[in-house]
Amino acid sequence: MREDSNTRRVIPVMVPMPANRPYSYAVPDGMRVEPGSILRVPLGPREVAGVAWDGDGEPVESRKLREIAQVFECPPLQAQMRRFIEWVAAYTLSPPGLVARMALRAPAAFDPEPLVEGLRLTAIRPDRMTAARERVLHYAADGQAWTRSGLAHAAGVSSTVVDGLLAQGVFERVELPPQPLVPLPDTEFSRPEFMPDQKLAAERLREKAGANAFSVTLLDGVTGSGKTEVYFEAVAAALDRGKQVLILLPEIALTQAFLDRFHDRFGAKPAEWHSDLAPRKRERVWRQVAEGQVRVVAGARSALFLPFRDLGLIVVDEEHDPAYKQEDRVFYNARDMSVVRGRLGNFPVVLASATPSLESRVNADQGRYERIVLSARFADAAMPELRAIDMRRSPPERGGFLSPVLIEAIGRTIERREQALLFLNRRGYAPLTLCRVCGHRFQCPNCSSWLVEHRFRRQLLCHHCGHNEPSPEACPECGTLDHLVPCGPGVERIAEEVDRHFPEARTIVLSSDLMGVKRLRLELEAIAAGEADIVVGTQLVAKGHNFPSMTLVGVVDADLGLANGDPRAAERTFQLLSQVTGRAGRSGKKSTGLLQTYQPEHPVMRALISGDAETFYEREIAERERAGLPPFGRLASIIVSAATRQEAEGYARALRRAAPAATEIDIFGPAEAPLALVAGRHRFRLLVQGTRRADIQTYFKRLLERAEKPRGSVRVQVDIDPQSFL
Repeated sequence: MREDSNTRRVIPVMVPMPANRPYSYAVPDGMRVEPGSILRVPLGPREVAGVAWDGDGEPVESRKLREIAQVFECPPLQAQMRRFIEWVAAYTLSPPGLVARMALRAPAAFDPEPLVEGLRLTAIRPDRMTAARERVLHYAADGQAWTRSGLAHAAGVSSTVVDGLLAQGVFERVELPPQPLVPLPDTEFSRPEFMPDQKLAAERLREKAGANAFSVTLLDGVTGSGKTEVYFEAVAAALDRGKQVLILLPEIALTQAFLDRFHDRFGAKPAEWHSDLAPRKRERVWRQVAEGQVRVVAGARSALFLPFRDLGLIVVDEEHDPAYKQEDRVFYNARDMSVVRGRLGNFPVVLASATPSLESRVNADQGRYERIVLSARFADAAMPELRAIDMRRSPPERGGFLSPVLIEAIGRTIERREQALLFLNRRGYAPLTLCRVCGHRFQCPNCSSWLVEHRFRRQLLCHHCGHNEPSPEACPECGTLDHLVPCGPGVERIAEEVDRHFPEARTIVLSSDLMGVKRLRLELEAIAAGEADIVVGTQLVAKGHNFPSMTLVGVVDADLGLANGDPRAAERTFQLLSQVTGRAGRSGKKSTGLLQTYQPEHPVMRALISGDAETFYEREIAERERAGLPPFGRLASIIVSAATRQEAEGYARALRRAAPAATEIDIFGPAEAPLALVAGRHRFRLLVQGTRRADIQTYFKRLLERAEKPRGSVRVQVDIDPQSFL
C-alpha cells in the first residue's frame, strides 16, 4: 500500500487477464480493503473482478488513477492462496493474472447467498385439528425454524397443509441462512474392516494427516487393493482436526461409484467440482468452500484453485493420469502443483496409484516421498492371469480385428454369465475413411489429421478442432458411389464385430463422445449391476471402476500406444494396460486378461504378462537417467503457431537464433510439430532440455526478452514439463 500526492490510499489489484503484474487502484474514503479482498474495479471501458494484492501499488499519475468500485462481501483469498498463484505463474511462465483468473471462476458467488424463507411455530393453534396437521405440529414443536418444503416432507404431508396453517397464523415467516450444499461428513459413520497390510497403511496415513506438517506419501497399491478406503482414513484424520480436504480425480464427472463409496464411509457425499457442474451449483460450491461450510471437495484438476478457508489435506487419486495436465492458457500439472500447495500450506499430500508415474517413484526412491505399498488385493482376491495373443500366429478373420483366441474366451465368459470387457483406446468407428477407386482420404480442412468416422452419429469428425460433416455416400473427389471404406477399427467397429459373433449378448459401448455424463453414469451403474454381457470401451473404462462380474478383459490393440516417439510411450502403455486389465476379477472370481499384440517380446508386454512391475520400473528409470530425461533432467517446449506456415516457421527460427548460450541447457529445433496444423493454425516446435539443476524458467525469460515480440497472427505457448509431444 502507498499514498499518492493527494494522500489517497493506493493498492495493487490482480485482475483476471494476461497481466504480468497487479494494477494500481485508489481506495475511496471509508472503504475497507485488505490483501486478498475480492473487488470490482474498472478496466478499460468495463468493470471486472480482481483481488487486492500484497505490497505497494506502482506509481500512477493522479489523473490516471482509477478508484475501486466495490468490495464484495466475500471471504478474502488467503495469503497461502496468493503465494500459490504467484508460484504457479512463475513456474509455468504464465501471467499471474491468468492464474488468478482460475481462482475467480464463479463471479456470481462473490455476493452472499440469499436468505431462505422459513417457518417457525407460534402460540396460535389451528381452528380444526386433523391427523396431517397434528404431524406437522409435532415436528415443529421443538421451536426450530423449518423450510416449507422441508417441514412438509418430514411430516409426510403436502405443502398445502403447511400453507393452511401459515394462513391461520400457526406459523410465522422467518429468514434462514442458506442450506449447506452437502451435509457434514461423519468420520465415525462406518469404520471399515481392514486386512493387516491395509491397517498398517491406514494407520500411517492417519498419522501423517493428523500432523500439522508438510509431507508427501505415495500410496502404491495394485488394482483392487483398497487404496480408496485406506486414504479415506487420512481424510477422516484431517476432518477430525477441523481441516478441509481436497480429493482430486482425473474423471470426476464419471465417478459415481467413488461418490457412493465416500457416502458409505462418511454418511454424506463430498461436494463435486468439475466442468459438467450446473452454474448455480458451481457458485454455491465456490462460496461454501471459501466460507468453510464444505469440508470435502472431490474435483477435477481445476479444484486445486478453489479458495479453501482451511485446507489440511490433498489426495491425488490415479496420480499418474495424463488428465491432470492442463494444456490450455496456463500449462500446469495438477499433481505437481498439489505438492506445491501442500508445501506452501504446510499440510500433507497423498498420491495414490496402482501404476505410479516414474517421477513419483523416483521421488519415493530418493526419499523425498514416503512410499506405502499394498501388494495384494482386498480379501486376497487373485489378480487376473495375463496372456499375450500373438497376432502373427492367431490373426483375425478377414475384415475382422478380434483373434479367434479372444472370441473363444468371450464365448466361454458369457456362457458362465460373467462379463467381458474389450478395450480399444480409439473412439468412433474407424480412424480413416478412403475411396477404393481414387484413393481420396477424408482429412480435416483445419488440421493435419484424418476425419474419424462415427457411424452411430453418421458423421465424420475431427477430434482436434471439432470440425464435423455428414458421412457422404459418394466420394467428393471422383463421385463414385458405395466405394468408401473404413480403415482400422474404433470402438464402434469392434462392437459391430462383437454383434456378429454374439448376437444374443447384451453389448454396451462406452466412449466419452457417444453420450453425456449422466448417461455414462447410468451405463456404468448398469454394468456394475450385471446388466451387460460385453462392454466395448475406450480409456474411460480404465479409471478405477469396480465391475464385480467382470472376469475377462481383452485388449484389442496392445501396441497402439507404443507407435509414436513420445519418451513416455512405454510408461503410459504399461500404466493404461495395467489399469484396464485390473478391471477383471475384483470380486474374487478367477479372471483373465488377453493382450492382442504383434510384438509380444516388447519389454512392456513382457512386464505386463509376468506381473513384474518392479523390473519394468527399474528398466524405465535407468533409461530415463541415461538419456537425462525427466525426472533426471528437465524438458520444456515452445509451440509457435500462426495463420500461415511461413509466419510460424519464421518466428520459430527467430526464437532459435535468439536463444542464449547455456552450459546445462540445449535447445533443439525448430521442427514442424507432429500435428502441424490444428484449427487452421500452423505449428512449429522447439524443445529445450536441461540438467536437473538447470534454471529453465530464467533461460526462457532471457530467450523471450532477446527475441522480437510476436507480430500479426503469431502466438507463442511455453510448456514447462510437457506431457504431450504432439
